[in-house]
Amino acid sequence: MQALSKPRRRIGEMLIDQHIITEDQLKIALTEQKKNPEQLGKILINLGFVSEAVVRDLMSQALGQACVDLSQLVVDNEAIRLVPKNLAERYKLLPISFEKSTNTLTVAMADVFNVRAIDQLANALGGAIKIETVMAGEVEIANAIDNWYGFDLSIDGILTEIETGEIDYQSLPANGDEYSQPLVRLVNALLSDAVKHGASDIHFEPEKGFLRIRYRLDGVLQQIRSLHKDYWSAISVRLKVMAGLNIAENRIPQDGRISLTLVGRHIDFRVSVQPTVYGENIVLRILDSQKGIMTLEQLGLLEDNLTALKLMIARPEGVILITGPTGSGKTTTLYSILKHLNREEVNIMTLEDPVEYVLGQVRQTAVNHAVKLDFANGIRSIMRQDPDIILVGEIRDHDTAEMAFRAAMTGHQVYSTLHTNSAIGAIPRLLDINILPDILAENIIGIIGQRLVRQLCPACRCAYLPNDMHRKLLDLSSTEAIRLYSPAGCEQCGQRGYKGRIALMEIFRLDESLQDIIAHSATTYDIRKHARNKGFRTLAQDGIRRVLEGVTSLEEVSRVVDLTSRLNSIGM
Repeated sequence: MQALSKPRRRIGEMLIDQHIITEDQLKIALTEQKKNPEQLGKILINLGFVSEAVVRDLMSQALGQACVDLSQLVVDNEAIRLVPKNLAERYKLLPISFEKSTNTLTVAMADVFNVRAIDQLANALGGAIKIETVMAGEVEIANAIDNWYGFDLSIDGILTEIETGEIDYQSLPANGDEYSQPLVRLVNALLSDAVKHGASDIHFEPEKGFLRIRYRLDGVLQQIRSLHKDYWSAISVRLKVMAGLNIAENRIPQDGRISLTLVGRHIDFRVSVQPTVYGENIVLRILDSQKGIMTLEQLGLLEDNLTALKLMIARPEGVILITGPTGSGKTTTLYSILKHLNREEVNIMTLEDPVEYVLGQVRQTAVNHAVKLDFANGIRSIMRQDPDIILVGEIRDHDTAEMAFRAAMTGHQVYSTLHTNSAIGAIPRLLDINILPDILAENIIGIIGQRLVRQLCPACRCAYLPNDMHRKLLDLSSTEAIRLYSPAGCEQCGQRGYKGRIALMEIFRLDESLQDIIAHSATTYDIRKHARNKGFRTLAQDGIRRVLEGVTSLEEVSRVVDLTSRLNSIGM
C-alpha cells in the first residue's frame, strides 16, 4: 500500500491564495469547525463558499495524488462485485476498476488518509488484492454508490413485501422511523430512482383500475411502472405528508414542496396535486441544483450564440427577456446567467413564483398572493434594497412590465421571462400590454427564444441518406453529399435512442437601427426582416444546423420547432 503524507499547506490558505475564498469566509468556516469538528474542506462546501470539485482538485494537487470525476466515469462491474455496498457506504469509497493482470483494485475515496478504511477493505478482500486509491468528492462517491449498486431491485423487493403484508395507514403520517413501513420506503425509493435516471418530473396518474407512474426523461414522458389502484391511497397520503399538504382535503388543487437528501445530495421536489375523476393526480418537479445550475459554457450553446449572450449580459443596465413554453429551459438559462454574474461586489435580488433553486449570496423572494406580494409590488419593494441586478420570474401584465422597465430606466439590469412563441414575438406582446414603443426600444438589451431538444445517443445513432423532402427542408442541393442520423436505442441510452438535451436558441440582440424601427412602431414583419439582414438566426435555423452536425434528428427538431414555414419560404 502506498504511503500517504499530509499536505504541507492548509487548504484554507491555498483557497485564499488562489482568490477562491476570502479571509472572512475562512474565519466563518473555522468558527463552524470549532462547533462541529469536521474537515475544513467539507465545512466550506456545506457553507456554499466552494464547490466539491474545487476542493477535490486542490487537495489532489497538494497531495500529488490522482483524482477522478465520477460523473464522467464508467465503473468496472467486476470491481463493484468485489466490494459489498454496505462496506462502500460505511467507509465512503467506490470501487472503480479491477486489473486482473496485476490483481489490483482501484477505489475512489474522499479521504485517502483513512488507513483504517483501506485496511478493512483489504481484510474483506482476503488480503491478496492490492489496493490503490484515487481522490473523489464525498457527495460524488455517495451518488455513484447509489447509481452503480442500483435501486430497481430494492423497489421490487419492497413491492413484494407490500403484496405479502398489510399497510398500516395510520402510521404513514407519523414522524417515527421512516423505514418502519414498506410504503414509506417505496415512495423514497421511487423518488431516488427518478433522480438517479435524470428525470425532471415524476407523474403519479390514477386510472380506473391502476396507478400509472411516468418519468419525464429528456423532455419526454416515459411510463416506468403500473401499480394496482389499492396502492394509490397510501402513496398519495405519504406524498402529501412529505409536502406538508392537507391529507384530508381531496377536492381542491394543492401545492407544496419536499426537501430530501437523495443519491448523496440535497434534492427539492415541487409538488402539485390536482383532483381528477379517478382520484388526485400528483406531479413532482425535481429541482436538482447540481443539474439545474450550470455555467454558461455548460449550456451547450454554439460559439456565436454564447458570444452574443455574453455581450448582452455585459451591458450595465436594461432588460433581457427569455421566451419559450414551459419546459424549454428558461429557468436553467436564467440561473446560469445569475451564477455567471454572482460576485461579491454586486447585489442580486430575485422575485420568483416559486423559488426553484437557492443561490448563495443572492437575495431571493417568493411571490405570496395571500399578503398581496405580487410581481409588481415586489419590484417596488426590491428597488428600495439597493439592487444591481433584478430577476423577475415572469412578466404577466402591464403593472409588472411597467415596473420592470422602470427599474431598467433607473440603471438596473433586469431579467425576466415572457410567454411568446419567438424572440421577436415578444415585441408585439409588450406593445399589447401597453409598454410605449420608445421606452421598449430604449431599454431592451435583447430577447432570447429557447427550446430544448434531445441529443442522439452517440453509441447507437444510425446514419441514413436524406430523401428529397428532407433535402428541401434542409435547403440542400440534390447532389450535396451528406448523412443524417436517426435514433436507434441501446443499453447506454435506455433503449430511447437519445441521451441528454441541448438548447436551441434564437438571440435577438438590439442595436441602434433595430431600436429606431421599434420606436417608430414598425410591424413584426419589418422587424424580423431587418433582424435577418443583421444576421439574426431563428430557432428553426439553429435546429437545422444541429441536425446537419449529427447532434440531433430532424424528427426531434420538428417536435419542438415549426419547420413547415421553411417549405413555404423555399417555394413549396
